[in-house]
Amino acid sequence: MSAPTHDYSGATVAAPREAPEPDARGQHAAYLLSLGDDALIYAQRLGEWMTHAPQIEEDMALGNVGLDLLGQGRALLTRAGEVEGQGRDEDALAMLRDEREFRNVHLVEQPRGDFGQEMARMLWFASYQHELYSALLGSADETLAGVAQKAVKEVDYHRDHATQWVLRLGDGTELSHERMQAALDWVHPYVAELGEDFAAARWASEQGVGVLPSTLTDAVNSYVCGVVEHATLTMPEQPRWRARGGREGVHSEPMGFLLAELQHIARSHPGATW
Repeated sequence: MSAPTHDYSGATVAAPREAPEPDARGQHAAYLLSLGDDALIYAQRLGEWMTHAPQIEEDMALGNVGLDLLGQGRALLTRAGEVEGQGRDEDALAMLRDEREFRNVHLVEQPRGDFGQEMARMLWFASYQHELYSALLGSADETLAGVAQKAVKEVDYHRDHATQWVLRLGDGTELSHERMQAALDWVHPYVAELGEDFAAARWASEQGVGVLPSTLTDAVNSYVCGVVEHATLTMPEQPRWRARGGREGVHSEPMGFLLAELQHIARSHPGATW
């Protein structure tokens, strides 16, 4: 079939072709990629904390959280490759995709800030993952349900870890309170994207494979608001702007730098093993 055409001042040019709607296999793989990319990219950010955390014990703790997320990412990308059926394994999906092919939210790709900012980000993200994996325990995709069964215990620890730090910093000294409040303000424009429904999630929900992110929002907000109140902090007002588009492959500037570091070895030495 030929593409539709338009006439511009006598010159006939072809109109852009519309991207075909992904089939069931494509929607299933896209949903798994969105979950896997969230975990992989945040694991990469948390790895940057090694030797930078305020205590050696916190170096270890953040490293362990990052390893948990890396494990989730590996399992989810492996399953996405199986469903996709194009011969791509976890390494190919993690190391050989370009920025526009990643489906993670903007929250996890933002640069490492101060420790309070990291705890604010982790509080929101772990609270979201806790509700997500709890819902995915009954997924019609048995592999995804198995990943959720292991992950829900891990993210329960991640959420508790962030909770304890937000309480300690918020209800601490005048300076720690001020900086923790600033951290909550910083993270707030990136939070709403966690609850955005996207095409693959709508398909996954209809098929019993996944869950609509919007159905998790009330529980996530309730938990985080409770922590903020107990920490004597104030939930920020609605931001004047908010991040969006990550699930469609539209990312912020830091994502390119993150991928350059993540993929450097694999792209410099294609096929290398050790």
